[in-house]
Amino acid sequence: MSELNLILLGPPGSGKGTQGERLQEDFRLPYYATGDILRAAVAEGTELGRTAKEYMDRGDLVPDEVIIGVIAERVEGAEAADGFILDGFPRTVGQADALGEEMEGLGRSITAAVLIDVSDEEVVRRLGGRRTCAKNGHIFHVDFDPPKNEDVCDICGARLIVRDDDKPEVIRHRLETYHEKTKPLVDFYEERGVLKRVDGSLEPEEVGNRIRALLATLRMEEEL
Repeated sequence: MSELNLILLGPPGSGKGTQGERLQEDFRLPYYATGDILRAAVAEGTELGRTAKEYMDRGDLVPDEVIIGVIAERVEGAEAADGFILDGFPRTVGQADALGEEMEGLGRSITAAVLIDVSDEEVVRRLGGRRTCAKNGHIFHVDFDPPKNEDVCDICGARLIVRDDDKPEVIRHRLETYHEKTKPLVDFYEERGVLKRVDGSLEPEEVGNRIRALLATLRMEEEL
């Protein structure tokens, strides 16, 4: 496959980050997680970060004009010449149109939009139990990966907190936002013949295997 330009779709807590990192390792492609980029800007106190924080704290989407430029810079960069993995962008049809125009201008196209499908109930269970190290950001989960001592990071001993966007009321709002704004992307990419669905309720290893299998199928189809 000449280049591999991937978009990971799915609700918050679907495992996009886990699968994005695995794909990055498997295919040696840059992995752009929009949430990480924005949180870094928040931590640095940049103008972008201050603006983004107001929206993120409420569980709202960051406005298009704030994020599109950030993504465009990375897609155009030399490190993305052989492809890229996008996680968290696009989140709306408007953003998808903007990305499509950007790609068309570069003479490129999206290889696949991979939908990691997970129910709302599973999202609440996954995110509601997540605990984050206040000092270094290490992640634990009360069910899947509990710390040895409650509310204490195993790695550095710092306090574990419930991140603002992992609080129940914010999770519910994030899901409402996802269904209203982001789910139409499924139709958008399905109409363009690049949507690929994967059952995100499976174990992470199996989800990863299925994504690699569908990408292998795409590679074979291209070579025919």
